[in-house]
Amino acid sequence: MGSWAKLKSTGWVFPTAVLSLYGFFANCRPAEPFLTPYLIGPYKNISEEVVTNYLFPIWTYSYLAVLFPVFLLTDFLRYKPVIVVQGLFLVTNYVLLCFAPGLTAMTFLQFNYAVVTSTEVAYFSYIYSVIPPERYQRATGYLRSAMLTGSTLGATIGQMLVSLAGLDYFYLNAISLGILSIAFLISIWLPMPQQGMFFRGEKAALGLRTKGQVEEEASAVEEVQDAEEAVEDGAGSGRTQGAGSSTGWCSLHNVVYASRLLWSSFRESYSSRKLVYWSLWWALATAGYGQVFNYIQLMWDHIEPSSTSSVYNGGVEAICAVVGAAAAFCVGHVKVTWDVWGELSLGVFSAVGAGAVFLIGLTSNIWASYAGYVIFKASYMLLITITTFQIASNLSMACFALTFGVNTFVALLLQTILTAIVVDETALGLDIITQFIIYGSYYAAISVLFLIRGMYTACAHHCHPKQAMDQEQKEDPKVEMPSSDQFCSDHRQSSIRD
Repeated sequence: MGSWAKLKSTGWVFPTAVLSLYGFFANCRPAEPFLTPYLIGPYKNISEEVVTNYLFPIWTYSYLAVLFPVFLLTDFLRYKPVIVVQGLFLVTNYVLLCFAPGLTAMTFLQFNYAVVTSTEVAYFSYIYSVIPPERYQRATGYLRSAMLTGSTLGATIGQMLVSLAGLDYFYLNAISLGILSIAFLISIWLPMPQQGMFFRGEKAALGLRTKGQVEEEASAVEEVQDAEEAVEDGAGSGRTQGAGSSTGWCSLHNVVYASRLLWSSFRESYSSRKLVYWSLWWALATAGYGQVFNYIQLMWDHIEPSSTSSVYNGGVEAICAVVGAAAAFCVGHVKVTWDVWGELSLGVFSAVGAGAVFLIGLTSNIWASYAGYVIFKASYMLLITITTFQIASNLSMACFALTFGVNTFVALLLQTILTAIVVDETALGLDIITQFIIYGSYYAAISVLFLIRGMYTACAHHCHPKQAMDQEQKEDPKVEMPSSDQFCSDHRQSSIRD
């Protein structure tokens, strides 16, 4: 019994295995590729116009509203509670789909799903907080494989049940509800991390202190001490009580150090022009991808109505998952100087994506639309893998987590603007074909922007390699980044002084 408890608290295998299982079951949703046919079919009986111009925009607005608070709470609550909440809200999502009638229930469902998507940041952040750094790469591979396997299997099962067994969409949602209930139960078994990436309790700070960490950041300590003295004087509390209040998880020390670490991480993350360009593509492309992904089922239903035709959405999503995984796998085995050719690659494959979106929007053939979606999603998965690697390889884990959150927020802000102008019924409220023409034009603009920048970078390195290298070093000043361990060391020293 003791060895089992020790494995749960100190080993890397147990949390990785449990989180991988959770990722598999949480992404295995046979009903997801058939959401739009289910909503506009006899069970929910919502019109295509209402789904397009009213219902789906609510998810975008809600996602933007909850993303930043959830990002901070994820680290403050130490990941596990947020993953459990995600599992619970996934179950609630399919309870509403199965048993709640009416437009009001489906409106609440959009907010509910916005909470689910906003908590996705906790999935990878959790594992980085409970395993040693030398296990990051292997654990990340397991987690991504679990997610991919779950989504591929779910889409395949859904397609087979619809095409071969003729199963009704309601029962697909019921099966998904059962699978996600298992995911929720698995999430409860996750070990609780001892610390967050930015918010660290006194116990974690003591554990992280080493003999070599003797340098003191005097200004930070003085700021915290002055603030605490002001609070204590105003409340009339004694030194003993004040010292005790500085050791808790919500103490003034912890909040101030977390704030300073967040700001330092932000400065480091965006001090390099190269990283700013990669982050810019991430935000711009992800906003467009989100729009295409959200409304692709409506486009397919417009081309070939699900009420009168066979639907192969699940099979297409399964193919997309496999092709996307193969593209991402190839990136790791291709020897390319991304500092020279990376921006040009972003421009070229963004052009491929733009062409695919135009094909989806302009064709009247459902199979051509399916093919366009596979090409678009594969090109996006390829580029987002390159982008993630380029950003992560130049930053600490804390900085990468913050960059992921900021880039996602900017992408969602852009997506919200697109939704408010193009989709929302209170603005233009455009039809689905016009929407996809606009999304194709949006991707074409991204392509032109990065083709110009990429050609400039490639020519500069080819014609004047030494000058280009000197210019990069001048443009990318190194920001001295106080580590989280230094903050914990300062926290410990100031607590001793109190």
